[in-house]
Amino acid sequence: MERLKQALSAAGIAYKENEPLSAHCTFRIGGPADVFILPENEAKEANVKYYLLGNGSNILFEDAGYRGAVINVSAMKSAIGILENICFPGKDPALTYDAVVVGAGHAGCEAALALARLGFSTALFTVSVDSIALMPCNPNVGGSSKGHLVREVDALGGEMGKNIDATFIQSKMLNKSKGPAVHSLRAQADKKEYSKRMRRVLEETENISIKQAEVTELLVENNILVGVRTYTGAIIHCKVCVLCTGTYLKAKCITGEISTYTGPNGLSAANHLSDSLTELGIKIRRFKTGTPARIDGNTVDFSKMEPQYGDEKLVPFSFTNDPADIEREQVKCYLTYTNEKTHEIIRDNLDRSPLYSGMIKSTGPRYCPSIEDKVVRFADKNRHQVFIEPEGLYTSEVYIGGMSSSMPEDVQYEMYRSVKGLENARIVRNAYAIEYDCIDSLELKPSLECKKVEGLFSAGQANGSSGYEEAAAQGIIAGINAARKLQKKDPIILDRSQAYIGVLIDDLVTKGTNEPYRMMTSRAEYRLILRQDNADLRLTPIGYEVGLISKERYDGLLLKDELIQKEMNRMEHTSVGNTDNVQELLKQYGSTPLISGITLAELIRRPELDYDKIESIDKERKPLPYDVCEQVNINIKYDGYISRQMKQVKQFKKMEQKKIPSTIDYSKINSLRIEAVQKLTEIRPESVGQAARISGVSPADISVLLVYLENYNRNVSRETLEEE
Repeated sequence: MERLKQALSAAGIAYKENEPLSAHCTFRIGGPADVFILPENEAKEANVKYYLLGNGSNILFEDAGYRGAVINVSAMKSAIGILENICFPGKDPALTYDAVVVGAGHAGCEAALALARLGFSTALFTVSVDSIALMPCNPNVGGSSKGHLVREVDALGGEMGKNIDATFIQSKMLNKSKGPAVHSLRAQADKKEYSKRMRRVLEETENISIKQAEVTELLVENNILVGVRTYTGAIIHCKVCVLCTGTYLKAKCITGEISTYTGPNGLSAANHLSDSLTELGIKIRRFKTGTPARIDGNTVDFSKMEPQYGDEKLVPFSFTNDPADIEREQVKCYLTYTNEKTHEIIRDNLDRSPLYSGMIKSTGPRYCPSIEDKVVRFADKNRHQVFIEPEGLYTSEVYIGGMSSSMPEDVQYEMYRSVKGLENARIVRNAYAIEYDCIDSLELKPSLECKKVEGLFSAGQANGSSGYEEAAAQGIIAGINAARKLQKKDPIILDRSQAYIGVLIDDLVTKGTNEPYRMMTSRAEYRLILRQDNADLRLTPIGYEVGLISKERYDGLLLKDELIQKEMNRMEHTSVGNTDNVQELLKQYGSTPLISGITLAELIRRPELDYDKIESIDKERKPLPYDVCEQVNINIKYDGYISRQMKQVKQFKKMEQKKIPSTIDYSKINSLRIEAVQKLTEIRPESVGQAARISGVSPADISVLLVYLENYNRNVSRETLEEE
């Protein structure tokens, strides 16, 4: 202990002897410490037992005191990370967070959770803590192709699937009449409960600090991110930052002739961060989206509408949940339609529509048009679907799906009340359009890191996409890759043959987008193997490798895969003959009678039969989990198509594995067209496969590039050998 005192004195570090610990903890209990150290920079223990003391909350010391050194780190300026990591102009620098996430929507929540769960201190900034995981538009999760994204997020270790499973009020599998490749789960959410639960998860996750503040500036030195500044002037040091700003950047809400500079639902806009991005040389785009009115459900005549029920047999979004875990009473939604009167009202008031008056100049989503846009673009249609969806169990408010609008308030009343069942509707919240800034997605690498600023990542609508699900998918990838940058590991990049997430990100960073990007099954070339039902088999091993999936969950996946393979093998090698019970079953389902023996797998491949239907003639069958049975049925029934697609994937992988050095000067490649040189230089693809998907790069350009790379690699190999 004497050696420690001498070392402290020599270093100029203040300390006290026999200091009562009761004075330094919130419970005001505790005897003296032999040595109480008050460092401002660094302290070394010199082989003495020691304890690091922060603010002293939730700590009890014995009355006998502490036999050793207690180090009070509350005054330290670096290296430990116990205090709030904030400093102000003119003040000494404070500690650093590992990561900052800007925005607490669906992208921000997944990014922050990924970073924190991987062990990194994370500050999560939001314009309002009451808007965490907010659903400012449709109160549902999933849908066509979007359900795939949610299950993929879950398979990687994300939270969205668990959150909607816990808070849905109606669940439905879409496209069940079609093949399994396009089956997509969709659930109606209790909007408030969804937000409340996600906030609770964030608050209970170690390493996350939630902060209500507007981030106005990115602090960058030598093209490397070093921190952020808030509107109040606070500086927060960090090593990586993930932008998840949604529709808040210079947001403007428009209803008729009235525009207000606010974010969705009247929340504050983020009016300064766009300028910081522009100053850093990052290209900004201006997009638009919109939302329909919310109507008091007590003023709706549901008897005039078609009820829409949830599924009796529920399928969870999260692979961690069993169907029995999520059983509950479901609410009804309703379907009605616009009519000629509705369309006439809209046409008569188009001159007052911001869309057609020139008031809205930004680009809106082509695949989710407003009702006035539908009426103009599809003039031959005499009606459009309108879905009446409850906002939650806590309110009578209902969402008018299919009738988003930016018409003036008086026109909104007129057009909504022209719809069957809405004749006496009372609007709670007007429909509006919202314009906002976002990053040109071509500014990003496939890892979602910004090309021009190292350590800066971006996800969600900030990248020009639309939708909660697209946002969450990008959020978890951005969070993972920000963490891997801190770990000095290569980023996780999912390709188009691995996941819908891979398709989504590749489209954004390779092709860019001129409108809010929406995921669709048609965008996925390999959708037969990228089904929502097998997302865990595809991606959970990656989640486990990253560190977001527990060993228990991973072992469960390995067991599931083993059961699938064993059962498929049994089906392929178990035969039945033309016995009476077999022939009776075939007759029941209108299937061709047997003349000779046949395997159970061959029976499953018949269009009218499946794994469940042949159970009565399968005498050796043992009970298996529902998801195992599902995979056995799909893999056997579609075996030929799946095999064909796997061959296509093999060819795709060959092109993806042909990497392009980042140092290549495309202007020096003879025979490349000027447009190809410009596009390749701008996007800087990481592989020949990615280069081939760039708009403006032709197959002839790719042939030239392949020849060049062959010569380039040969020369590099020769130079390496000569050096050796």
